Amino acid sequence: MTPTLESARKLDRHDPLAGFKARFALPEGVLYLDGNSLGAQPRDAREALALVQDQWRDELVKGWNQGWFDAPERLGDLLAPLLGAGPGEVVVSDNITLNLFKLLGYIIDAQKRARSVILSEGGNFPSDGYIAQGFCRFTGLEHRVLPEGADLADYLDERVAAVVLSQVHYRTGRLRDMAAITALAREQGAEVIWDLAHSAGAMPVDLNGSGARYAVGCTYKYLNGGPGAPGFLYVHKDSQARGWQPLSGWHGHAAPFDFEGDYAPAPGILRFRTGTHSALAYAPLEASLRLWREVDMTALRAKSLALGELFQDSLSDLFESKGIEDITPPVAERGSQVALIHREHGYAIVPALIARGVIGDYRSPGLMRFGFTPLYLSYEDVWRAARHFREVVEAREYLGPALLTRSAVT
Repeated sequence: MTPTLESARKLDRHDPLAGFKARFALPEGVLYLDGNSLGAQPRDAREALALVQDQWRDELVKGWNQGWFDAPERLGDLLAPLLGAGPGEVVVSDNITLNLFKLLGYIIDAQKRARSVILSEGGNFPSDGYIAQGFCRFTGLEHRVLPEGADLADYLDERVAAVVLSQVHYRTGRLRDMAAITALAREQGAEVIWDLAHSAGAMPVDLNGSGARYAVGCTYKYLNGGPGAPGFLYVHKDSQARGWQPLSGWHGHAAPFDFEGDYAPAPGILRFRTGTHSALAYAPLEASLRLWREVDMTALRAKSLALGELFQDSLSDLFESKGIEDITPPVAERGSQVALIHREHGYAIVPALIARGVIGDYRSPGLMRFGFTPLYLSYEDVWRAARHFREVVEAREYLGPALLTRSAVT
């Protein structure tokens, strides 16, 4: 049965997460379905940033001893419960690209270079493949690609040192079985580095329970840390003293303010820090992570899936007649997005929706992505967004010439 406005409002009346929407600063008249690309601003983030700006003005360099310096590990401990990690297993630092490079080097060093192949996945967000290629180019290792949809078991051999995989695929939203894949790789002597960019904050993640040793992720998507917010890195407690990481920076030193001539890795997760971080960038993220401590992740997951299904159910009769392919995986195998393809006009449909105040995003070729962020999206929001989508497609509003010119960022 096609959802109605009243059925959406009824779901909102019984939504245990409904109160969180008021804690985000969303523009009037905007239906935001792009939190999978950049999260909305928590209202507390502005105050947190202002406090640090005032601290910078009033305390000057003294601020480093008033919460700035230890922010990477403090925020890591705030984030850890959302990832199924323990205290001292997560550090907030740098970005996915740099953190992935650190872990690749750390794993190779821990294995005493006994293995020489890095395996990354084809069809994934290209950043992970790029850094795997670059790492191999500068270390003399071999980079191999796991073709999209291929069986990992067919590509593991005694030479594979590390496999870089996304828990949730950025295009389709397909969710991988972290525990089964980690066990498979480790049986063959390889390590898996999990990219949590599209799962952290979108669903419960259980790194420790899945046997994962290494992971990276970002905080500007579902975790609402702000544009360019720092990334994070996870290393299981039992794997934190196996070697050096290659970006052996000042703040990863065992005694950074002794200014010794030779590098000595800090104990535990701190060895994965590098250089001086931005206290200004950490402040809004900390405000968001404190909000996240109040969130029931089971309720979040249930609402996420229900929002996606509401969007699909509202439009399913439209897809075939309008040449739209729904490539979203089944409910049990998806993250928190709906993925639709219109091969000819996918790009133009997205700005046509944005002109109506419905914000999704586009990824070549032809993919329209819609992310469902339960903390600030209501069921009525999603119902209204689906209605706009229907009207744009049925009226062919996307054919205006201004909508066919691509922006630098899609």
